[in-house]
Order: sequence, then structure tokens, then C-alpha cells
Amino acid sequence: MALETTLEKPAPVRVIANVMSGYIQRLGPVWIEGQIAQLNRRSTSSTVFLTLRDPVAEVSVQVTCARSTFDALATPVTEGARVVVFARFQYYVPRGTLSLNAREIRPVGVGELLARIEQRRQLLAAEGLFDPARKRRLPFLPQLIGLVVGRNSAAERDVVDNARRRWPGVEFRIEYAVVQGHDAARQVIEALAVLDTDPRVDVIVVARGGGALEDLLPFSDEGLLRAAASCRTPIVSAIGHESDQPLLDLVADLRASTPTDAAKLVLPDVREEALRIARLRERAHQMVRALVDREHHGLATARSRPALAAPHRHFDQLGVAVADLRDRARRCLDHQLSRASDDTGHRLARLQSLSPLSTLQRGYAVLQTSGGDVITDASTVTPGDVIAARLAAGRLTATVNTTDHSDHDAG
Repeated sequence: MALETTLEKPAPVRVIANVMSGYIQRLGPVWIEGQIAQLNRRSTSSTVFLTLRDPVAEVSVQVTCARSTFDALATPVTEGARVVVFARFQYYVPRGTLSLNAREIRPVGVGELLARIEQRRQLLAAEGLFDPARKRRLPFLPQLIGLVVGRNSAAERDVVDNARRRWPGVEFRIEYAVVQGHDAARQVIEALAVLDTDPRVDVIVVARGGGALEDLLPFSDEGLLRAAASCRTPIVSAIGHESDQPLLDLVADLRASTPTDAAKLVLPDVREEALRIARLRERAHQMVRALVDREHHGLATARSRPALAAPHRHFDQLGVAVADLRDRARRCLDHQLSRASDDTGHRLARLQSLSPLSTLQRGYAVLQTSGGDVITDASTVTPGDVIAARLAAGRLTATVNTTDHSDHDAG
């Protein structure tokens, strides 16, 4: 029903908003095609928010979609994908915003291709084919470079010419292959196999010029990606321009933005290396000269020291010290010998004073029986016994005439 309003009786905003909501709800569902300009997929929300943009005019519309509907897509879609959406108009009264509520989403055209590539990327990433730990370092100076390119292509000229300008002595083994179309992936796989089995090839460059997304599809082929991942030789991907990113870029050991860039990444520049060597040689000369100068200065300083200026002086001082020690040793030895001699004389005198011989020399004698026993008591002999008397000088033999025990008895 028509809404009647006047200047005197205007309708409140809520009334107008409800009327608009009613009008919009009576509209049927529509099919709409556009490109996903923004994609907001929050993990905590059950709703996915999209912004569909018209690729020709600067027009966009907001689309909401149930998360279950979005996740049920056979091929995931990303920003930039072209899709066809079946949706109903939806007017949110509290905010006064108009949007579309999607019931179905279908990728189409380039968007469908991008969705398939994205699905393949997620699958291979889950298998670890893009893991940075798998990537190998390129040799510093490859002797033979394998090149996979289209025949008589600009990519071949860019790689070869720039490589030889950087390092004139570099050699190539070129395997030609179709680089677009349904047979391109198979031919590139065969070329990779040939170069990978050649032990002389140090690195393989796969190069192609720019083109539309459909032209670059062979370099996102799953068979080609797995073949590249299984190669033992390091691979450089140089497909298209900076903005082109086929999945081969993720599998390769190194990505070059263009074929020309591949030549710069694979080979050093002979002029830069010669300049670097000259600088290193000059630095080495400077370091050697500085070392020699430092050691020369050290020797001059050492020679100026007294120990080296008059080396005999130290020996003279040591000689004097040795002579003093020798004299002290001699004096000590003489003193020790004198004391030892005096001590020996004293001990000898004492020994002599205690010796029985000295007693005998004073007129005493030692009497012994014929058996050799010392006689200390007169009662041990009888008259007629033969006894011996030891004197200070010589011996006497005597016969006992009488014995007297008076002294013994008195004692």
C-alpha cells in the first residue's frame, strides 16, 4: 500500500525503513555475476562476508553467505575469483544497509581456474611440496645450465644472452618444449627428466614469457609439480612476469620474477667478481703489510731493551752470583769439615781413655786361664795352674804357686 506523507505529517525513519524492507522482501531471488574484491571469513563467525565488484564499472555490492554454504564449494574461491551467485535481497533495518544473501556460489571463467589452482595449492602444501626445508642452494658457478624453453622464444634469448654477458664461459643444454596448451605439461616433464639425468647439469631453469592465466596453466599442473619436486638437480622457475605466480614457483628451489632475472640469480657477474677479488687482494695486502709493520716495530722495541742491547750483562751478573755462591759453599764446607774433625778428635780421646789398652799401658795386666777365660777371682785358680797374662805389649805365661783369698774374704 502506498505511504502518504506530507510536510505536516512526515513519516518516522523506522516507518520508512520497514516499508523499504517490505518492498525488498517482495523481490525474488536473482543470479548475479561479479568478481570477489574482498573476502572476510572469520573463524568465530557463522557468516562469510564478500564484496562483489563489477569488472567493467566501478560498482560493488555486499554479499553475505552462510559458512556452511561457502565451505561446501567443490573448489574453494579466493579474492579475484569470478563467481555467479544465487541470492536474495536483504535489507538490514537497524543499520539501513542493503545486501544480498547468497544461497549458492559457483566459480566461473578465470575465477574457476583460480579456484582450482588454489585447491591444488592447498593440497600440495599439505603434502609438504612447498616446504622451505626442501629447497636446495644453487651452486655458486654452474658449469652447465639446463634450460627448458619454447623454441625460438624471447625467454630463451633473455636467459642465454644475459647469462653470457654475466659469465661468458657458461654453457647451456637446451631442451625445447611447448610452453602452453594441453600438451605443454607433458613436454616440460620430459625435458626435466632428460636434464635431471645428465650428471653435467648443475642447475635447471624453466623459463617462459608472460601471458594470460590460461596460457600459464601448464606450469600449475600437478604432474609437472610432482616431477619438479622429485628432481635431484636444483630448479629455477622463471615463468611470466613479476605478477604471475604459477605453482611451479612454489615447488622450485628458487623463483625468478622474469627470465632475465633468472640469469642474474643463477650466475655471478664476472666484472663484479673480478672487482670483489681485487678488493679482497688489496685487503689481504694491507693486512700483511700491517702485520709485517707491527712485527717489525715489535722487534725494534725488543732490541732496544737492555736485555738485548747488552745481553752479556745479565750473564756477568749471574757469573758474579755463582762465584759468591761457590765461595760461600767452600767456606761452609771448610767450617763443617773443621767441626767434624774436632768432634772426631774428641770422640777418639774419649774412646782411648775408655779403652782397656790404655789401662794396660799404666801397668795393669789381664789374666786368663788356659781356656781363655778372664780371671777376676783368685779362688777360680789353684796352685800349679798355668795362666796367661796379657800386657800392654805382649803376653806372659806363668804357673800359680800360691793363692790368697784374704782381700776377697775381707770384702
